[in-house]
Amino acid sequence: MKIHGGIMTKSALYVCYFGIREPLVQSQVLAYVRKLAEAGWNMHLLTFEPGWPAEFPEAEQIAWREALAREGITWHAHPYTKSHGLAAKARDILTGLIKTRRIARENKVNIIHGRAHVATTIAMLSTMFLRPKPGILFDIRGFNPEEYVDAGRWKPGSLKFRLLKMTERWLLRRSSGFVVLTEAGRKIMFPKAVPDTGPEAWRLPDGRPVQVIPCCVDMARFETANEVSREAAKAAQNLSGRSVIAYVGALGGWYLDDEMARIWTVARRMNPASFALIFTQSPPAGIQALLLAAGAADGKDFHIQKVPPAELAARLPAAELALSIIKPSFSKIASSPTKLAEYLAAGCVVISSSGIGDGDAQLTANRVGVILEDFDDAAIETALKEAFALAAEPDIADRCRRTARDLFDLNGVGGPRYVRMYERVLGLAAKSSRES
Repeated sequence: MKIHGGIMTKSALYVCYFGIREPLVQSQVLAYVRKLAEAGWNMHLLTFEPGWPAEFPEAEQIAWREALAREGITWHAHPYTKSHGLAAKARDILTGLIKTRRIARENKVNIIHGRAHVATTIAMLSTMFLRPKPGILFDIRGFNPEEYVDAGRWKPGSLKFRLLKMTERWLLRRSSGFVVLTEAGRKIMFPKAVPDTGPEAWRLPDGRPVQVIPCCVDMARFETANEVSREAAKAAQNLSGRSVIAYVGALGGWYLDDEMARIWTVARRMNPASFALIFTQSPPAGIQALLLAAGAADGKDFHIQKVPPAELAARLPAAELALSIIKPSFSKIASSPTKLAEYLAAGCVVISSSGIGDGDAQLTANRVGVILEDFDDAAIETALKEAFALAAEPDIADRCRRTARDLFDLNGVGGPRYVRMYERVLGLAAKSSRES
């Protein structure tokens, strides 16, 4: 432990196998790291940057470092190999663990926090020659090996799948604590865990902590926007008189463009005033072609735009409904879509595909969404009718926001749970250091 004047300082390194420019890193990783820094942790963040440093202008590097330093966060960057081959990943792991070990040793970190499997592998390997040994927090962002299979990128039983499953078992044996995104995923991965102190907190028979922390949103970002009525939000976007169904996030892959286009098409057939409002970082050509082929007119029936996260809170409340249509699969039991939290924070009723994390129970129990089991026109029409009936209830916007606050608030849920987990892992690391 690092001690100054008899007072132990708390130092942690967060290893993230993504670049700092990624929307996911900006909306999720940095949000939690900031909360940990606010709680008194000396936070170091290591990201893996494509094309580093040549494709990352020095002025931008300096701007990021200075901005994060003002928040108590020290940013470290490392090159990311774009190839998905085993040799490339092995090179990233080897060079990454050397850098991780150097950062941990120089800053005497108490905890190394690995985001998902590759980053946690780097974190674990980096501690082999460190004394005292930091605690390792395995932040499990889903069933990663199964995700590759469900996505069709790997075959079941392939070498890559077997290697990642072997690595996962090793990390589960050796890590000091675990974060999972969903209660449904926790039951599968840690069936022997028993309730611990605190909300959604569990512990294994050997005492190691397990914490359920879904993808959260900073409700404060939506507070000002929520003071504006839905009609005013529509007017600001030239959508007055329209029945708006929104979508936020990536397109293609796990996110079912064809099915979403069918939903918007059925909605337009039911009500010609229906409008598709799409905010995405993905290339828009695919979904645009689907909507045009269904007879929709760009600008008249739909709008596709790349919107920065800071602007999303003001734009999204114009929608009555919002879509979370994801390919159902075994691996998605462990997923927590960030868009679900964003939709509810904006006061939107959600139409979601079934079997995605804890979403089915969360939406139906709080009466803030409808679960779509099938994608034929009849099922879609029924879901739309139910969703618009919910959207017409006088208290629906408040109910959506209250649900978001109770389940997905960064300040009331995600941040405090991460702080509590760090304290638990710190205690285990201190105990291990005394006994070694």
